[in-house]
This record gives sequence, structure tokens and C-alpha cells, in this order.
Amino acid sequence: MDLAEEWNLKELKENEEKNHHKPVEEEYSLYQAIKAGDVNYVRADCQKGGFGNPDGMGVLSKNSLTNIKYHFAIAAAMIARHCIEGGMDMEQAFRLSDFYIMKMDSFISVQEVIALHTAMCLDFTEKMLLLKKDKIISKSVQLCIQYIYTHINENLSLESLADYVNLSSSYLSRLFNQEMGVSISTYIRGQKIEKAKNLLKYSGYSYIEIANYLGFSSQSHFIHTFHKYTGMTPKKFRDKYFHTTW
Repeated sequence: MDLAEEWNLKELKENEEKNHHKPVEEEYSLYQAIKAGDVNYVRADCQKGGFGNPDGMGVLSKNSLTNIKYHFAIAAAMIARHCIEGGMDMEQAFRLSDFYIMKMDSFISVQEVIALHTAMCLDFTEKMLLLKKDKIISKSVQLCIQYIYTHINENLSLESLADYVNLSSSYLSRLFNQEMGVSISTYIRGQKIEKAKNLLKYSGYSYIEIANYLGFSSQSHFIHTFHKYTGMTPKKFRDKYFHTTW
């Protein structure tokens, strides 16, 4: 039996058994939270036990221990690369990833691997948080950045953020611009475009669905803003990058 025939038989069997992988957005949300240094999100996500849940986890080996070890190694590599994108030193990220993979390699139980996965996620997250805190940013601006990150799909404004951090709009505007080098409105638009890029890369949402989700007034407004920030239309961006960075 050649490989093509073997693959088609396997595909038919898995379709009949309705074996499906978890949505890519679930994994990607965790990687993004680690990259952002969001300790609370990462801890809560790990406590849900998604990593050790066989439902939706691809079968890379018929041996359950070997299977989860393969998934651990993939997760370590993905997390390292996301943290490098977030500003972590490349050598530090790869050495940390290698350390956890080597440690995992000697384990003899699934539960040990799951526990180490949690420890690895939190370790990377805490290091990213420290990296971001090294920048001289006031507590008020940090809170604004965190709020924007967790409410990116809402209609955010200077006034709503000022109410959130209990400062006047004018003072917060000056403070944010001084510390971040851009206005709050520019920063919000930039973060919405970053989220749009991720959705275009890793999801199948249509352009109008992305525009609505991120609070743009229309699809044309979304396309115009996206082009302004990236130099590409959403269609050209998706055609070029869809799933290619995995």
C-alpha cells in the first residue's frame, strides 16, 4: 500500500469516527496570553485541563504517554516562538524550551507531563510579564493596556478608559501619549489590526465577521484601516499568511 492510499483510508476512518481536532483558536488564545504576560488567563486555562484532555487532541502515537510527549514538544516550540515575537531574547526562549523538553523526556507518566506543561506555560508567562514591566510604564497605563487587550472587540474610547482608571480624560491622554509614544486611539486601532491579522491567519472568519467583531463601522472601514496599517488588503494578507506561520 502506498502512502496516498494509506492516507485516504485513514482519512475515511477518522471521518466515520468523527475524530476532530480542537479549534486552532483555543491553542492560539493561550499562546497569545503567554506572549502578553497574562498570568491570570494562563493559570485559568491550564486549570481547565485542556492540554491533557484526549478529546480533540491529535493522535500522534498510539501510546498515550508518547502521544502527550509529542504534543508537549510542539507546545514548547510554539510558545518559544510566540515569546520571541513578543520581545523575549531568542536564545533565552529556545534554551528554556529545550530545558522543558529535556526534562519532560525522562517522565514516565501522563500526569507528570501535564503538570510540567502548566509549569512551563506559567514560567514563560511570568518571564514575559517581567519583560514588559521593565519598560517604565505607570500603573494607570498598564491597566489601560490590559483592558484594551481583554476588551479588544468592544468600542473602546478615551472616556471609557479614563473612567476605568479613575482619571480625567485629558490627563490620561497626556500620560498615555508620553509613556507609549502614541495616542490612545492610535494604540487601540493598532491593537485591533493586530487582532485582525491573527484572525486572518488562524481562523476562517469572513472579512465582515472580523470587521463586526472588532467594532469597525463597516467592512469598507475595516479594509481601509487594515490597508493603512499593513500596506495590504485583508484578502491579500490572508492569501499570503493563512496558517503559514504555524
